[in-house]
Amino acid sequence: MSDSRHADHPAASMFVERWSPRSFTGEALPESALMTILEAARWTPSASNTQPWRFVYGLNGTPEFDKLVSVLMGFNQVWTPKAGALLLVVSKTQTFNADGAQSPLRWHSYDTGAAGLAIALQAEALGYHAHSMGGVEGEKAKEVFSIPEGYKVESAIAIGKLGPREALPEKLQEREVKSDRMPVSEFAFKGEFKA
Repeated sequence: MSDSRHADHPAASMFVERWSPRSFTGEALPESALMTILEAARWTPSASNTQPWRFVYGLNGTPEFDKLVSVLMGFNQVWTPKAGALLLVVSKTQTFNADGAQSPLRWHSYDTGAAGLAIALQAEALGYHAHSMGGVEGEKAKEVFSIPEGYKVESAIAIGKLGPREALPEKLQEREVKSDRMPVSEFAFKGEFKA
């Protein structure tokens, strides 16, 4: 773990330098900036153009923000109150085919994850950082935000201005670095699959 990253192969710096901090300043994200970030998600590639992603958002200092913090798990409730905005990431799991019958939308999580990357990259382009987290109480979130059947709570995203590492509890300060990644050779295999 270090604060510097080095790509093994040429890749655009927006991918290599992007990271997910937990320390934020507490400054509310302007809603106009959040709309720009969500506009980037709008243009995410989507299988059959189904666009299954849905987001519930709240800006710091609002009741909506506090409701979003309340559905996060454990230590995520410790650091997220200083984010400028929070998003609950939800995907639509069903679609209707040409004859009107409902069928599973098999790629809902894949497409919604791609929208999450668009959000992270657009946030960075505006001078913010985004931190995605799986630590969400899905059933509680469905209840709190009246999410109907046919939708899956995927994750949450905190967005904000980078704050000082020292503002975090000591255990989290240790993790507040740009982590390295496994090399391409460990997840991409020419002509075969390896576990």
